[in-house]
Amino acid sequence: MAQLGARHFIDLRPFRASPAFARLWVGSTLSGMGAQLTIVAVMLQVYALTESDFAVSMVAVAGLVPMVLAGIYGGMLADAFDRRKVALSAATVTFSSTALLAVLTWTGGETIWWLYALSVVNSAAAAIVQATRQAITPRLIPRELLPAAAALQGITVGIMVMAGPALAGVLVAVAGYAWTYSIDVVLMTSLFLGLWTLPALRPEGEIVRPGLESLRDGIRFLRQETNIRLQYILDITAMTFGQPLALFPGIGAVLLGGGAITTGALTAATAAGAFLSSLFSGPIGRYRAHGIGIQRSIQVYGLAIGVFGLVLVAGQLGWFAPSIVNDASPNVVLIALACVALMVSGAADNVSAIYRSTMMQSAVPDSIRGRLQGVFTVVVNGGPRVGALYAGTLATFTSLWFPPLLGGIVIVAMVGVLVRLYPSFRAYDAAHPVA
Repeated sequence: MAQLGARHFIDLRPFRASPAFARLWVGSTLSGMGAQLTIVAVMLQVYALTESDFAVSMVAVAGLVPMVLAGIYGGMLADAFDRRKVALSAATVTFSSTALLAVLTWTGGETIWWLYALSVVNSAAAAIVQATRQAITPRLIPRELLPAAAALQGITVGIMVMAGPALAGVLVAVAGYAWTYSIDVVLMTSLFLGLWTLPALRPEGEIVRPGLESLRDGIRFLRQETNIRLQYILDITAMTFGQPLALFPGIGAVLLGGGAITTGALTAATAAGAFLSSLFSGPIGRYRAHGIGIQRSIQVYGLAIGVFGLVLVAGQLGWFAPSIVNDASPNVVLIALACVALMVSGAADNVSAIYRSTMMQSAVPDSIRGRLQGVFTVVVNGGPRVGALYAGTLATFTSLWFPPLLGGIVIVAMVGVLVRLYPSFRAYDAAHPVA
């Protein structure tokens, strides 16, 4: 019975196989939680200054192009130089921009434009760190443990997004924005420990210097390799039409009540789902049909986002609401239902991420892995930013419930059509990875 239970829990063998991976995981988890403090605090501060859902969505959109360029160029750097040094350099930029944000807020010098500008710098540097770190992982652990490492990354996301936004909401409400940014600065130092203790990690195989030829190599690879290309398209679809994060401040302020606490709770619910799905990821790691796993998990994600939209419809109709909905009088029943829907979406997205990450790290050669991880990072981080524009703009002209309800329907339908067009994706076998 104990052995059967252990098979359902997360596989911790990557920690034992590689102490370097373990240190990097701890550093990434703590620094990622701090980064979530800043992300949520900036959203709340922008909303406090403007009272505009569109302005909040523009925090994400403003950093989209710089993040895309940084992710692509960072991937080229990771395929040309020592990946440890590339990650350390980018992490230094992220640390400095967050420290400046804290100083400006302590001194009363923050403005809406400073918030936008430093968010752009942060997102660009973080894209380089993320792309490089993901390219490092297959060099630290054996291939058969990559699904377990991806599940552990889900634990990281779950901890940092579950604890970070909830703590951010409380910190902003109790201590203010300056303390919130300052705590992020302290937590970010852990990332340096994880990166600094890594060995030198120059890419294997033929090295192509950063530039047009390096970029063309990556594009040629994507054109030829259907499975990797399609998983990018599927994730962009899910994140574009099913990412309601930019709506959370408005939902907490005017629709369901609860203010900053509700914003943090909704964001944390998504992470709680990711955490739980990773905690019980034993069977996920043993399932070899990763293409089918990606398809089904993204469609479940779309269904959950659609249900979240229906909960907001109920809020619009005034179901279960107190006489006045505001920060002090939240609609507790609908907030709880919204959190359940978002937990399911987070679990489904994490299962998809485990399969997508494993496919990327096992099917792509090391000599080009940095560039592909750069594109992967752009997709993972850029999709939600496009989704923020979709949700914020559509909500501005319609209502807060309409973007997630419509988006959930679009995701389920589009994913079904796209996967049907590529039989090789459905036939993907993790035991014989083919990009």
